[in-house]
Amino acid sequence: MDRQPTVLKFGGTSVEDTRAFARVREIVAARLDARPLVIVSAMSRVTDALLMSIEGVARGEMTEAARSLEQHYERHRTVARELLPAEAAARFELTLAAVRAEIKKLLQELADDNTPRPSLQDLILSYGERLSATLLAETLRAGGVDARYVDARRCLITDEEHGCAAPLMEETAQHARAEIEPLLAAGLVPVLGGFIGATQAGATTTLGRGGSDYSAAIFGAALHAREIQIWTDVPGVLTADPRLVPNARTIPRLSYAEAAELAFFGAKVLHPKTILPAVVRGIPVRICNSRDTAAPATVVYFDAEMTPRTVKAIAFKKGVTIVHVTSARMLGAYGFLRAIFEVFDEHRTAVDVIATSEVSVSLTLEDTSALNAVARDLQRRVGAVRI
Repeated sequence: MDRQPTVLKFGGTSVEDTRAFARVREIVAARLDARPLVIVSAMSRVTDALLMSIEGVARGEMTEAARSLEQHYERHRTVARELLPAEAAARFELTLAAVRAEIKKLLQELADDNTPRPSLQDLILSYGERLSATLLAETLRAGGVDARYVDARRCLITDEEHGCAAPLMEETAQHARAEIEPLLAAGLVPVLGGFIGATQAGATTTLGRGGSDYSAAIFGAALHAREIQIWTDVPGVLTADPRLVPNARTIPRLSYAEAAELAFFGAKVLHPKTILPAVVRGIPVRICNSRDTAAPATVVYFDAEMTPRTVKAIAFKKGVTIVHVTSARMLGAYGFLRAIFEVFDEHRTAVDVIATSEVSVSLTLEDTSALNAVARDLQRRVGAVRI
């Protein structure tokens, strides 16, 4: 028997309601021989709701911010009531009540402090994944699967960059093996929330939006997984956006390089960071449809050949910002690109695409949080800037 685990990651739409939780239970139960390790996102719309509650507090709307989360607590309560036996449902109700009180207390701390606190925001956001993982573990047990909830913050160790933390892979591998391998060896199914981790000092961190896929790849790499399965609401990676191209088809096989490019330039199925830990270990990534397990899937392999002189798929981005930098001093000179990228490096801003001419450079950005500071420094140190 293959002793390597298989990582099963379920996105928010795969756990959006009672029927979705029931489908996930069936998927996991059918794959027990693969030694599954389950990573789950927050229920759909919950992370957005938590973010909106934080923004509401910043506007001075504390009461409304707390009230806006009630409908999402009720969604969790409904799943528990419909899928769990009475004792387990009552146990989850106590967990839900405690979470509700804790989030309200944290929102009040934000209101009293009246200043942005990224560490506190990460802690509030973490409850989405922690609740869904706790509920899914209970749901699996109710269906005869011997599952155990594991707090991902005990396993995934990160730096202190709140809101977009980077994993410390050596420490994460050590903690993940200590926490998860004994459960797998005992025939249990560990269930962890994606997206979240903790610093070495124990402070809660998040990996950035879409980070649950990243969590799956990180744990897959740490535990030498046989395969990482990303369960979502579409049949793998398609040749184009089906909302724009109705006859788009599933691509059965992609290279890691192709998958990374498609993800980076707009394909929503994979988070770009998912690719990196898998590449390091040569772990296949399978993208599956949780709403139709018989639907075609896409498998991303390290060694898949890239398609020569053929368009395999088309992806695009909206809302891209273009920065044009012009300087006559660039003509026949060297060192300008270095000067430009030093500015972006100082402001921790990633560049997507770059095009150059003899006297100008054009760059595209997705993250514009530091755009004003970047433009100011480029203007001061390089040349004229147009956005």
